[in-house]
Amino acid sequence: QVQLVESGGGLVQAGGSLRLSCAASGRTFSSYAMGWFRQAPGKEREFVAAISQSGSTTYDLGSVKGRFTISRDNAKNMVYLQMNSLKPEDTAVYYCAASTFGIKLTRGQYDYWGQGTQVTVSS
Repeated sequence: QVQLVESGGGLVQAGGSLRLSCAASGRTFSSYAMGWFRQAPGKEREFVAAISQSGSTTYDLGSVKGRFTISRDNAKNMVYLQMNSLKPEDTAVYYCAASTFGIKLTRGQYDYWGQGTQVTVSS
């Protein structure tokens, strides 16, 4: 089992940057593929990016390609989401999630979730 705690959210102007962090507990962090999701008010939670256990493979949502980068540091039990060129439509609660069975792109395939961190982008 793994516990996840996100941090790094906040209020930023359009065009700005934020770096989200997700701290994972447990000694088996490197055995989990990790993902970031987001949920805007009144909308479904959507996939943003994912990274394999080793960090060698990543996937991301088309609308964030070239702006967001997912990475991980297995020695520190951390996963990150670097967000650049932020847009008002990126405003959402961002969630970190862990998948037991490899890199996944859908919400239902993740086993553990953090509580989320709010990102607000002003125009």
